[in-house]
Amino acid sequence: MADIQLRSISKRFGDVEVIPDLDLSMPDGKVTVLLGPSGCGKSTLLRMIAGLETPSGGEIRIDGKLMNEVPPADRGCALVFQNYALYPHKTVRHNLSFPLRMAKVGKAEQEKAVQEIAHKLELTALLDRYPRQLSGGQRQRVAMGRAMIRQPGVFLYDEPLSNLDLELRVRLRLEIARMQRALQATAVYVTHDQTEAMTLADQIVVLRKGRIEQVGAPLELYRAPANLFVAGFIGTPRINLFPVQGMQASGSGGTRLSLGADTHLDVPRTLPAELRTVGFRPEQARLGEAGPGQVQLELQGCETQAVEHLGDRAFCYLRCTLGELVVLSPSAEARLSGTLRLAIAADALRYFDSSEQAIG
Repeated sequence: MADIQLRSISKRFGDVEVIPDLDLSMPDGKVTVLLGPSGCGKSTLLRMIAGLETPSGGEIRIDGKLMNEVPPADRGCALVFQNYALYPHKTVRHNLSFPLRMAKVGKAEQEKAVQEIAHKLELTALLDRYPRQLSGGQRQRVAMGRAMIRQPGVFLYDEPLSNLDLELRVRLRLEIARMQRALQATAVYVTHDQTEAMTLADQIVVLRKGRIEQVGAPLELYRAPANLFVAGFIGTPRINLFPVQGMQASGSGGTRLSLGADTHLDVPRTLPAELRTVGFRPEQARLGEAGPGQVQLELQGCETQAVEHLGDRAFCYLRCTLGELVVLSPSAEARLSGTLRLAIAADALRYFDSSEQAIG
């Protein structure tokens, strides 16, 4: 096991600056997920940790040791790729044992390790097959097993589940989580899928254009996003956001927010003049009159555009006079329209200033 320290790391490809200047700590024995949209630099960051890319500046330290000039094979990292990267001419058994054979481990010990890993990943019956005889999910499990068998200090996952169907993604996501808990190994996991991030991470690092937007535990990012980008990127369905057109003080130290189209929201706190956006998550509002600890929002001209059915609940995607809105439907069959009165928990409201930063 080993912690990872990135100090003033930067990366340029010619005149293109992918990662400008980044500092990050990845704790020993924890799963750090690098989360962000395509092109944000997360895979480049992972490849620099693995030694497959050379930083343009800064330091990479693993377990306190400077790794900038250390070859990839000597860094104690195991990398699981998106495209499996299996040897097509080798059986599953030989793909799994290859790292141990390169480390000159004895044949008996190799076979014992292969059997243990194959049992964990349900590959025992497939040991004598070739990669071309396997499904996508089976190939990915072999790739994971090949990384696990080395018992590395650091696991590096580069979007390992993105090529799989939904059922396999769920199964392997849970298997990775179980494996990481059992091994208590340091892991860095790259994904653009927030469900994977929320499931696997001890620490999520949200990236945008090579810069860190926020670092924290999954629920911390969900409940207290640092800015508009994180608020919009974390959470499914995405957060409802409305521009604030004006504001004035109301009774008992509260503030009346004007959202346009003769729509107002009375909140029980004083807010700064820099306020520009207010938001709430769809599941934090319900249809009906506001009760204690809640605020009332009345929206005109609502029309259901789509309904997302999720078994015991459904989300209605609506268009109203203020723009787009998502609410938790009272029933899977409901299609909402007309005037809606929403009761929203006052402490669930999120506020953002003119710089798109959260107002505490």
